[in-house]
Amino acid sequence: MSETVVEISTDGACSGNPGPGGWGAVLRYGDTEKELSGAEPDTTNNRMELTAAIEALAALTRPCTVILYTDSSYVRDGITKWVAGWQRNGWKTAAKKPVKNADLWQRLIDEERRHQVEWRWVKGHNGDKYNEIADTLATTAARSLR
Repeated sequence: MSETVVEISTDGACSGNPGPGGWGAVLRYGDTEKELSGAEPDTTNNRMELTAAIEALAALTRPCTVILYTDSSYVRDGITKWVAGWQRNGWKTAAKKPVKNADLWQRLIDEERRHQVEWRWVKGHNGDKYNEIADTLATTAARSLR
């Protein structure tokens, strides 16, 4: 994999759950920072958390080593612990129910495949500079739909 190391911080937000939602990401490489965000009119917080990671990885133009910071245990645990079992079970949970957000999990797997990703959890709203920026991007995007 490439020696290019990109650090990414992501966050999702929802006004109501479900409701208008937004996602935000900050990509850092050397001295360069890039901010991304987007919104959907009717979504959930978990879908926005997933979308932030998907869109951030999709924005990378070549394979990279990525350290991706998320305050979502759902995203971090899902991609590192749960998806392999869901795939083996035909996108069903251990309880034989359909996996929620399977469409986004499949997109995340596709984007992750291009890179070498280390998933790191950070405590949200706890002073992490880039988590705070990602949160502001996500909440601003969600508010833009009101």
